[in-house]
Amino acid sequence: MKRQSVISWLTIFCGILLCVIAPFGAPNAQTNNPAAQGSQGEGTAPVSGEASAKRAAQEPHSAQEPKSTGQKAASQKLAEEQFKNIQALKGIPADQLIPAMQFISASLGVDCEFCHVHDKMDSDDKKPKKTARQMITMMLDIDKNNFDGRLEVTCYSCHRGASKPVSIPAIEDEETAGPGAPGKKPVENPALPKPEELLDKYLAAAGGAGAVEKITSRVQKGTLMAFGGQSFPAEVYSKAPDKRVSVMHFQGGDSVTAFDGQRGWLSVPGRPAHMMSASKNESARLDADLHFSVHVKTLYPKFKVESGEKIDGHDTYLVEGREEGRPPLRLYFDIQTGLLVRLVRYAQSPLGLNPTQIDYADYREADGVKVPFRWTVSRPGNRFTIQAEEMKQNVSVDDAKFTPPGPAQEPGTPPSAQKPPSKK
Repeated sequence: MKRQSVISWLTIFCGILLCVIAPFGAPNAQTNNPAAQGSQGEGTAPVSGEASAKRAAQEPHSAQEPKSTGQKAASQKLAEEQFKNIQALKGIPADQLIPAMQFISASLGVDCEFCHVHDKMDSDDKKPKKTARQMITMMLDIDKNNFDGRLEVTCYSCHRGASKPVSIPAIEDEETAGPGAPGKKPVENPALPKPEELLDKYLAAAGGAGAVEKITSRVQKGTLMAFGGQSFPAEVYSKAPDKRVSVMHFQGGDSVTAFDGQRGWLSVPGRPAHMMSASKNESARLDADLHFSVHVKTLYPKFKVESGEKIDGHDTYLVEGREEGRPPLRLYFDIQTGLLVRLVRYAQSPLGLNPTQIDYADYREADGVKVPFRWTVSRPGNRFTIQAEEMKQNVSVDDAKFTPPGPAQEPGTPPSAQKPPSKK
């Protein structure tokens, strides 16, 4: 594994926790709030991206921001007020700097040191950092002048996961060419069911509204498998309507992610609890909904259905929730069982969308509801699996579990202002 600072590892842990918390606690699946045009997602960048984000938080990369992130709450600090040597991303909220770094890392397939000097993130000694500023300015100018400021052209449009942009078309043979290639007949979609039919089937497969709404709490214990095959114990406590805390037992101490019904927070060994940003709170609130299969129809005003891809040998339908000015939510349902087998969400950043994909498996029935006991979280450059081994429902869960210990740091606190953890 590449050299990474303590802060990088803490960021990785936090990103994992943020994704672990939802599937562990959800009764049938997680309701991630994706982002095709403006959302957030907890920990939605790859491992390298999250490392870059925390470490590169001392120097952003953009000259202007899209309209969706340009609004700033009166009490919220700007990036240049919170971090050092901010030149390109002036004017964005401080808590949007890390997602922007995540997006760059994922789009170029690079880590922090590609642009930044190790442990001197504000330094301008590396040429790629100066180039990045110019490229981001160019990208945002293209979107401003041609797409009314919408992020239609992004870093990924040209780079496609490579540090150098791809400028020459690839040669493909007839078998690998897509349906729109010359000489290929377009594939006709069969008649598709209506969105409400699939969402109703999902609710029925999950156990029905009556059974799902009877679940008032859930306690799960299992294993997180990540970091080259390493395993870590994990516990999740959920309480209706919207409280959840996830505890990962790492070698250096416990890492915790929680939502108390109003705000989310997380902590890692040796550091004070850190409050989530407003956008992350929205996702955390949805993740904490024990009755997601009942409420999913109300999350978006419009849903559309498409033929889904084959997932783990199962044919699927794709149901996508859409709303103007808001990111979409993609839900893949098993055609046979109706259960949710994949969820794709997107985290909004000032430069583009950071994707997270969650695949659900090993559904088991408990107290009349179907619950996935295994799920795999995938991002660009990062993949890990959670396997639940024990689960109890409708048991007593103390509200104190969801309260952050001691004073908590507000979102956007620079890493340099936080006490470094022990390197045990």
